[in-house]
Amino acid sequence: MNRIYIEQAQGLKTSELEVEIVERKGTGHPDTVCDGIMENVSQALSKAYLEQAGGMLHYNCDKALLIAGRAEHRWGGGRILEPMRLILGDRATSFWAEQKIDVESIAIEAAKGWVRKNLRHVDPDRHLHYEVELKPGSEALADLYRRADGVIGANDTSAAVGYAPLSETERLVLETERYLNSESFKKQFAETGEDVKVMGVRTGRSLHLTVAMPLIERYLESERKYFGSKARIYEAVLAYLQSRLDALDELKLRLNPIDRPGVGLVGIYSSVLGTSAEDADSGEVGRGNRVNGLISFNRPAGSEAAAGKNPMSHVGKIYNVLAYSLAHKLQTEIRGLEEVIVWLCSQIGKPVDQPEVVYVQGHLNSGVRLSDVSGVMHDLVTAELARMPVFCRELTAGLFQIG
Repeated sequence: MNRIYIEQAQGLKTSELEVEIVERKGTGHPDTVCDGIMENVSQALSKAYLEQAGGMLHYNCDKALLIAGRAEHRWGGGRILEPMRLILGDRATSFWAEQKIDVESIAIEAAKGWVRKNLRHVDPDRHLHYEVELKPGSEALADLYRRADGVIGANDTSAAVGYAPLSETERLVLETERYLNSESFKKQFAETGEDVKVMGVRTGRSLHLTVAMPLIERYLESERKYFGSKARIYEAVLAYLQSRLDALDELKLRLNPIDRPGVGLVGIYSSVLGTSAEDADSGEVGRGNRVNGLISFNRPAGSEAAAGKNPMSHVGKIYNVLAYSLAHKLQTEIRGLEEVIVWLCSQIGKPVDQPEVVYVQGHLNSGVRLSDVSGVMHDLVTAELARMPVFCRELTAGLFQIG
């Protein structure tokens, strides 16, 4: 029997705090690149196992290191001197019923596919070098799959947490990056790279957003061209944000704030490929956004990286995504809940639909008592746990965006 605990949250909601700090690392940030690639590898391995073995096999590919290359920067278009290196690692089953499963080729093709889809100026064949270190897993963990009857046992004793809804600060930070990396924005401002980072600091009812985004050198004939483009981009982003405000009274925007006119390329944020991994910054799985796409410093956070984990037994993925999904369902489907936080904790070997504990805190609307909603909250959590096999298949199919 699942142990489900429900209580009323005390204190202020996140949106009521005097100071709120929220960050998002965009599509081309080296950490986000690692997360995105390894999640794509996870889905490719899942598909291969289901097709070749008729069911899920043991893997866990949540380890990746993107090592920055070297670039020469020039007005009108720089060049890559040394490609980036991508090390893809951890565990993956490579044999089934004496048949070899080409894990290395699957991983490399999945990585290249993600790059082609998300990084317009990166050629995955020329600008990246791949090293695959996906080795067979331990017998104990592999055995969880062989003896599974229905729901697979948890691979680890671990915990996760999720919350809903987003505060206005969180929503604006998330929407800003998605707008800057949207197809329509890139069509309008083709000179912008994908390595967008947004930091939001709210004090009271005032929000300061700092955006870092490189401009692609092939579109920049001169310093004057850079600052002209930057001014037009700034006005477009500011207009977009002002149209998205709700309860906030003031919004200030900074774009590439350390730029220095008059000193040439060293005084601007430019790029050959649109990602700082070309020569400035390396990346790693798990150092970036949580599964809801944000790094919210005022919120509770787990320690597990979800990207790349097995969607059938690895609770670092399953419970991370489920915690946010549960919080969202509770907050949107049950009247009287203003804000919800959900914690989930597993016990290794125990079926993933039987968490060691589910702990739910809810901020209630004025006039609502916990007894008014606790019963229906308990029923909703129980129902969602009962559909765990379906939820895991949805994860396997990539129906949930992670990060």
